Amino acid sequence: MSGYDDRGRSEGEAVGKEGISRRDALRLGTGAVLIPGLGHVSWVFAQDKPAMGTWPAGSQGDTVYIGAAVPLTGTYAVQGADELKGWELAVEHMNTNHELMKKLAPKVDKGVLGKKVELVSADSGAKPNQAVQAQQTFINQKKVILMTGSTSSAVAVALNKFAQREKILYMPGISGSNDTTGKDCVRYGFRQGYFGEMAANAIGPILLKQFGKNRKMAFMTPDYTYGHTTTESTERFLRDKGGWKTVTNQVSPLGTQDFSQYLTNIANSGAEFLINVNWGRDAVLSSQQAKQFGILPKMTLVLPYQIPFFAKEAGVDISAGVFAATDFWWTLEEKYPLSKMFVDAFHKKYGYRPEWGAENAYVSFAHWARMVTETGSFYPPDIIKHWEKGETIPSLVGDVHYRPEDHQCVRPVFVVRGKAKKDMRNDEDFWEVVDEVKGEEVIQKPDAFGCKLGDYT
Repeated sequence: MSGYDDRGRSEGEAVGKEGISRRDALRLGTGAVLIPGLGHVSWVFAQDKPAMGTWPAGSQGDTVYIGAAVPLTGTYAVQGADELKGWELAVEHMNTNHELMKKLAPKVDKGVLGKKVELVSADSGAKPNQAVQAQQTFINQKKVILMTGSTSSAVAVALNKFAQREKILYMPGISGSNDTTGKDCVRYGFRQGYFGEMAANAIGPILLKQFGKNRKMAFMTPDYTYGHTTTESTERFLRDKGGWKTVTNQVSPLGTQDFSQYLTNIANSGAEFLINVNWGRDAVLSSQQAKQFGILPKMTLVLPYQIPFFAKEAGVDISAGVFAATDFWWTLEEKYPLSKMFVDAFHKKYGYRPEWGAENAYVSFAHWARMVTETGSFYPPDIIKHWEKGETIPSLVGDVHYRPEDHQCVRPVFVVRGKAKKDMRNDEDFWEVVDEVKGEEVIQKPDAFGCKLGDYT
């Protein structure tokens, strides 16, 4: 015998009726699937798939990597650190078959598709260029198969475009801009969390019911996509539904330390409400300075897009009575068993109850793991197409689904009101949940903000 088949291949390369050879299977990595046959094991390969992004190299070893570019310095550092903990916990739970992860992604089995999952992270400083550079490093060094991290929607938009170009999946984590799944949406990006339009449509009816119509409002707006779109959505709802009038909109750069010039204009505007769209440390400083100026409590403070750790950092004397729309608050554990499992696990590991950034991060990863394991492949277009089926899946706050048209998760939004010190049950009991609004009731139509997803390949 020559040791070669009739197509000139050695025995190690020959393909029989059962499928491809072991050598080919190893070369093709995750493109090859092991399927039990009748009395034997067969290697099969569904179809030829072109290499793209980090596929298949990024999923050929025993570990797959996720890259997080998250702010750990600057105005969003506190919120970024909370997000990072949520991602870390999710990865730990994937690799250890934690009960909560199994409820969200049942096919996870000590990792994803036989691979251990590992998170690598870097400080983005909430700067788009820095975030993109960090992800490029992760691609070069670790061949990451999923990217995450934003907190600043300017970062989310930049990484959306980067993900589409590089053909690597991206989940932004915190991103409040309408544009992230609107005009700047991409085929390779999926957002689990709520955003400005959803927040405005959830909190708006509460404000009108509580305070009536035809009121005067002043906005404080950070000068980038999150700020402008959230202000626009909130202003539009209150104006169109309640006749509220904007008497001034003070726009400030991200990272402002001294808000006195903006607050002087607000103090002289005749506004009855201060609607503070600033976020992170900017929200804390601007609200504290508004109190020093005597604007608060003369004007009523509203936070249309709630800031994790705001009450703790700004002080309960400022947050008490304040209405805010949010993605999650830990006392939802009283209604949702999966929330309780998350809060308990997070509290045990990190020593405090999670804010909504951590919840958003954890669920984002769980949903990614669910989609990959249900797809049975790391090939990005296959994962995307499965995700786009829009099937109903669990979250920590009930069942949700992702819209195929814009890759936005349709999920509930919660309206909270700050508690007075005397009403707090413990030192983290800052907010009372006053309303839960279904996502379908507050989300815009998929094409309303100009989403065009782009190509799969």
